[in-house]
Amino acid sequence: MQAAQQAQKSLLPNNAVHFVLLSAFCVAKPLLQFQFAKLEFEKALVAAAEASQSKLRYSIVRPTAFFKSVSGQFELLQQGWPFVMFGDGEICQCNPIAESDLATFIVNTIEEPDKFNQILNVGGPDDGMTMKKQGEMIFDILGKEPKFWTAPVGIFDAVIGLFAWFGQFFPGMEDAAELGRIGKYYAVEDMLTTNPKEKFGQYTLRQHYERINVEGQDYDPYTTMLAKPKPSKSKQ
Repeated sequence: MQAAQQAQKSLLPNNAVHFVLLSAFCVAKPLLQFQFAKLEFEKALVAAAEASQSKLRYSIVRPTAFFKSVSGQFELLQQGWPFVMFGDGEICQCNPIAESDLATFIVNTIEEPDKFNQILNVGGPDDGMTMKKQGEMIFDILGKEPKFWTAPVGIFDAVIGLFAWFGQFFPGMEDAAELGRIGKYYAVEDMLTTNPKEKFGQYTLRQHYERINVEGQDYDPYTTMLAKPKPSKSKQ
C-alpha cells in the first residue's frame, strides 16, 4: 500500500497521463483489511486526478477472480481425491477472468475514452459458476467419477475465533485469523459480474482446466500449492 501511494505521488511531476489501478471486485462489499486498504488507494487516486485539473486520468479495474484462484484443488483431483466445497457447494458463484484477457482489458482502458475516470468491474465470459459446478467440470475433464467432500461454513468461525484469541498473546496469530476471514469471505460471497458489459475475454474456465490438465500450472503458495508445470517435450 505504501509503495502504491509513493508511485501515485510521482505521477504528476513525471507528466504521467493515465494511471491504471488493479483493484478487486470484492471491495464493493468490504469486510477485510486488504479491501479497506484498496479502497483508500482508490479514493486517493480519484482525489489526485481531480486535483490535477484534467492533467491526470485514471481507470480503476476490479476483476472478479483469476483462474488460478479456482484451480487450487486440481492436482488433488488428478490424484483421486474428492473435491472439497463448503455447505452444499451452491452458496456463491463466480466468473473468473484469464490473466491474458485481463491484460488486454487493462490496455484497452488506456485507449478507450469510455473507460477513462471510471471504476470498471470485469469478469470472464462464463456464466456464474458455483463451487460444485467447478468440481463437476474438473471431474468431467479428468474422466473421473465426481466425488465431493462438504465442510460446514461454520468451521471458519471456529478457526478464526481460535486464532484471534491466540492473537491477544502472539501477534502473528492475528494474521492467521485474518487469513481465515479471507477464506470465509470467498467461500460465501459472489465474485460475479451479471451485466454483459462487465464480461470480457474469450478464454473460458473450462479451456483453462483443459490446458492445465495437459500442461500443469505454475506453483502459487496461496492458490495452487501442489501445482507443478509439466516439462515440455523438448526437455523430456
